[in-house]
Parts: sequence; C-alpha cells; structure tokens
Amino acid sequence: MSEVAEALLARVRAARAGLAAALKADDMYAVAVAQDELDDAVRLARRHGLDAEATGTADG
Repeated sequence: MSEVAEALLARVRAARAGLAAALKADDMYAVAVAQDELDDAVRLARRHGLDAEATGTADG
C-alpha cells in the first residue's frame, strides 16, 4: 500500500476516533466538526479508490 493510501486510511481512523470521543463527551459542536472531518476523509479515500470500510475502519 502506498504512503498516500496509508495516510488517507489513518485520517479516516483518526476521524472516526474523534467522532467517538465527541459523542462520548456529548459535545454537539464537536460532533458536527468531527462528522464533517470524517465525511471529508472518507470522500478523499474513496476518490483515491480506497474502501475505508473494507480496511478495518468501518463504523461500529
């Protein structure tokens, strides 16, 4: 896997962790920001032909 692909998948994992933390903290503003970051990270990963869900970064 290329460094770019690894970095994109790491970003997806970090975004998912950030969203989980925001949800746990019950911080609705942080949830919105984290969700936007996750959406962007997943979009970029898909644009580069990566399946974030098949690589162990899926929700839940």
